[in-house]
Amino acid sequence: MEDRIAAILENFHNNEGNVISLLQDVESRFGYIPEDVIERISSELDIPMAKFYGVATFYAQFHLKPRGENIITACCGTACHVKGSERLISGLEKELQIPAGEDTTEDGKFTLEKVNCVGACSIAPVVIINNEVYGKMTTDKLMREIKKLK
Repeated sequence: MEDRIAAILENFHNNEGNVISLLQDVESRFGYIPEDVIERISSELDIPMAKFYGVATFYAQFHLKPRGENIITACCGTACHVKGSERLISGLEKELQIPAGEDTTEDGKFTLEKVNCVGACSIAPVVIINNEVYGKMTTDKLMREIKKLK
Protein backbone atom coordinates (compact mmCIF):
# COMPACT_ATOMS: atom_id res chain seq x y z
CA MET A 1 0.00 0.00 0.00
CA GLU A 2 2.83 2.40 0.83
CA ASP A 3 4.29 1.98 -2.66
CA ARG A 4 0.94 2.75 -4.29
CA ILE A 5 0.47 5.88 -2.17
CA ALA A 6 4.01 7.03 -2.94
CA ALA A 7 3.36 6.56 -6.67
CA ILE A 8 0.10 8.53 -6.42
CA LEU A 9 1.84 11.40 -4.65
CA GLU A 10 4.75 11.37 -7.10
CA ASN A 11 2.35 11.44 -10.04
CA PHE A 12 0.47 14.34 -8.41
CA HIS A 13 3.65 16.39 -7.96
CA ASN A 14 5.12 15.56 -11.39
CA ASN A 15 1.97 16.38 -13.31
CA GLU A 16 0.71 19.37 -11.34
CA GLY A 17 -2.36 17.36 -10.42
CA ASN A 18 -5.57 18.51 -8.84
CA VAL A 19 -8.02 16.84 -6.46
CA ILE A 20 -9.96 15.16 -9.27
CA SER A 21 -6.87 13.70 -10.94
CA LEU A 22 -5.58 12.56 -7.58
CA LEU A 23 -8.88 10.79 -6.78
CA GLN A 24 -8.87 9.21 -10.24
CA ASP A 25 -5.40 7.85 -9.55
CA VAL A 26 -6.48 6.48 -6.15
CA GLU A 27 -9.58 4.87 -7.69
CA SER A 28 -7.55 3.32 -10.49
CA ARG A 29 -4.93 1.86 -8.14
CA PHE A 30 -7.26 0.63 -5.37
CA GLY A 31 -10.56 0.07 -7.21
CA TYR A 32 -12.27 2.55 -4.87
CA ILE A 33 -11.34 5.43 -2.54
CA PRO A 34 -10.16 3.96 0.79
CA GLU A 35 -10.53 6.30 3.77
CA ASP A 36 -7.07 5.53 5.16
CA VAL A 37 -5.47 6.42 1.82
CA ILE A 38 -7.28 9.76 1.71
CA GLU A 39 -6.23 10.44 5.33
CA ARG A 40 -2.61 9.85 4.39
CA ILE A 41 -2.73 11.91 1.20
CA SER A 42 -4.63 14.69 2.97
CA SER A 43 -1.92 14.84 5.61
CA GLU A 44 0.95 14.70 3.11
CA LEU A 45 -0.47 17.44 0.90
CA ASP A 46 -2.06 19.52 3.66
CA ILE A 47 -5.41 19.43 1.88
CA PRO A 48 -8.47 18.94 4.12
CA MET A 49 -10.14 15.52 3.81
CA ALA A 50 -13.46 17.31 3.35
CA LYS A 51 -12.21 18.67 0.02
CA PHE A 52 -11.53 15.13 -1.21
CA TYR A 53 -14.88 13.83 -0.01
CA GLY A 54 -16.73 16.82 -1.44
CA VAL A 55 -15.38 15.98 -4.89
CA ALA A 56 -15.69 12.19 -4.48
CA THR A 57 -19.33 12.37 -3.46
CA PHE A 58 -20.25 14.86 -6.19
CA TYR A 59 -19.01 12.76 -9.13
CA ALA A 60 -20.57 9.35 -9.80
CA GLN A 61 -17.27 8.01 -11.17
CA PHE A 62 -15.86 7.71 -7.64
CA HIS A 63 -16.67 4.90 -5.22
CA LEU A 64 -16.15 5.01 -1.47
CA LYS A 65 -16.70 1.29 -0.93
CA PRO A 66 -14.98 -1.70 -2.54
CA ARG A 67 -16.70 -2.92 -5.71
CA GLY A 68 -17.14 -6.43 -6.99
CA GLU A 69 -15.09 -8.20 -9.63
CA ASN A 70 -18.08 -7.97 -11.98
CA ILE A 71 -19.98 -4.71 -12.32
CA ILE A 72 -23.61 -4.89 -13.40
CA THR A 73 -25.24 -1.57 -14.22
CA ALA A 74 -29.02 -1.57 -14.51
CA CYS A 75 -30.78 1.35 -16.15
CA CYS A 76 -33.76 2.69 -14.20
CA GLY A 77 -34.73 5.43 -16.65
CA THR A 78 -38.32 5.89 -17.78
CA ALA A 79 -38.14 3.66 -20.88
CA CYS A 80 -36.31 0.90 -19.01
CA HIS A 81 -38.65 1.18 -16.04
CA VAL A 82 -41.71 0.87 -18.29
CA LYS A 83 -40.14 -2.17 -20.00
CA GLY A 84 -39.43 -4.00 -16.71
CA SER A 85 -36.07 -2.93 -15.30
CA GLU A 86 -37.36 -3.23 -11.71
CA ARG A 87 -38.21 -6.89 -12.35
CA LEU A 88 -34.68 -7.45 -13.68
CA ILE A 89 -33.13 -5.72 -10.67
CA SER A 90 -35.24 -7.70 -8.20
CA GLY A 91 -34.28 -10.93 -9.94
CA LEU A 92 -30.59 -9.99 -9.78
CA GLU A 93 -30.73 -9.08 -6.11
CA LYS A 94 -32.35 -12.42 -5.36
CA GLU A 95 -30.05 -14.49 -7.61
CA LEU A 96 -26.89 -12.82 -6.32
CA GLN A 97 -28.13 -12.70 -2.71
CA ILE A 98 -27.18 -9.07 -2.33
CA PRO A 99 -27.85 -8.02 1.28
CA ALA A 100 -30.57 -5.41 1.83
CA GLY A 101 -29.20 -1.88 1.59
CA GLU A 102 -25.99 -3.05 -0.10
CA ASP A 103 -24.91 -3.18 -3.72
CA THR A 104 -22.08 -5.74 -3.58
CA THR A 105 -22.29 -9.44 -2.83
CA GLU A 106 -20.65 -10.63 0.38
CA ASP A 107 -18.05 -12.61 -1.60
CA GLY A 108 -17.08 -9.47 -3.55
CA LYS A 109 -17.81 -11.12 -6.89
CA PHE A 110 -20.65 -8.82 -8.07
CA THR A 111 -21.69 -5.20 -7.68
CA LEU A 112 -25.12 -4.09 -8.86
CA GLU A 113 -25.37 -0.40 -9.71
CA LYS A 114 -28.66 1.30 -10.52
CA VAL A 115 -28.39 4.38 -12.72
CA ASN A 116 -30.97 6.91 -13.87
CA CYS A 117 -30.30 6.53 -17.59
CA VAL A 118 -27.69 5.03 -19.89
CA GLY A 119 -29.02 6.81 -22.99
CA ALA A 120 -30.08 3.69 -24.88
CA CYS A 121 -33.85 4.03 -24.59
CA SER A 122 -34.51 2.43 -27.99
CA ILE A 123 -33.23 -0.93 -26.70
CA ALA A 124 -34.84 -0.80 -23.23
CA PRO A 125 -34.52 -2.40 -20.78
CA VAL A 126 -30.75 -2.09 -20.74
CA VAL A 127 -28.21 -3.79 -18.50
CA ILE A 128 -24.46 -3.27 -18.75
CA ILE A 129 -22.31 -6.14 -17.57
CA ASN A 130 -18.59 -5.41 -17.27
CA ASN A 131 -18.90 -2.56 -19.80
CA GLU A 132 -20.80 -4.67 -22.36
CA VAL A 133 -24.26 -3.32 -23.19
CA TYR A 134 -27.20 -5.73 -23.35
CA GLY A 135 -30.43 -4.32 -24.75
CA LYS A 136 -33.98 -5.67 -24.73
CA MET A 137 -32.92 -7.67 -21.70
CA THR A 138 -35.14 -10.36 -20.27
CA THR A 139 -34.86 -12.13 -16.94
CA ASP A 140 -33.90 -15.39 -18.69
CA LYS A 141 -31.15 -13.76 -20.78
CA LEU A 142 -29.85 -11.92 -17.73
CA MET A 143 -29.69 -15.06 -15.60
CA ARG A 144 -27.78 -16.87 -18.39
CA GLU A 145 -25.19 -14.08 -18.46
CA ILE A 146 -24.85 -14.13 -14.67
CA LYS A 147 -24.40 -17.92 -14.62
CA LYS A 148 -21.53 -17.54 -17.13
CA LEU A 149 -19.79 -15.21 -14.68
CA LYS A 150 -20.33 -17.43 -11.67
